[in-house]
Amino acid sequence: MTESQPSEEQPVVRDKRRLDPTTGELRTPEEVAAAEAAATAAEQIPDGAASESSDGTTPDGSEGGQAEDPVAAAKAEAADLQDQLARAKADLYNLDQRFNQFVKRSRVEAQAEKGRGVESVVEALIPVLDDVDAARQHGGLEGPLASVVDKLESTLTTRFEVERFGAAGEEFDPTVHEALMHSTSEDVEAETVSQVLQPGYRVGERVVRPARVAVTGPQ
Repeated sequence: MTESQPSEEQPVVRDKRRLDPTTGELRTPEEVAAAEAAATAAEQIPDGAASESSDGTTPDGSEGGQAEDPVAAAKAEAADLQDQLARAKADLYNLDQRFNQFVKRSRVEAQAEKGRGVESVVEALIPVLDDVDAARQHGGLEGPLASVVDKLESTLTTRFEVERFGAAGEEFDPTVHEALMHSTSEDVEAETVSQVLQPGYRVGERVVRPARVAVTGPQ
């Protein structure tokens, strides 16, 4: 019976050279120790050991192949965040524009509603104002009553822009005048208001009631 030959051990080479074989520069003690440790670790790796397992994964469990570039991944993530930020800014801008339009419409509608309310009140007061104007023309508006009426008309004018209009001698304008009588004369060259039967009233630029007049036109 033959005895098995003991396996031949490979000589262990320790890289303790003080000069770096690549650069030729003098190594520090730390570099010598690092080179020795690297050589020892290389000896412990068996020949032919695959760096990847048969299923294509590395020993740490990650998939084989080239590792993802962290700089490229960071750039892609930054680009995605920038796109999300731009979309969020666009949404905020659109929301702000819609809010501004809503505020503008609300103000216009509120002003229009206020104007309609004033017009409604003036329309209700027109018969009273007609009586006041007729009494003033006939000298029947005197004493404390005249003072109260003056305050009322002043308030309507200053606070609510109520204006009485219509006067004899004006050129007839169908947008502000309503002709109740018509005659002709050689003394006029255009349709002219010869008499105001009832004054007109406007609130701001809107005519609440046109002036009711007698008109004289050329022959």
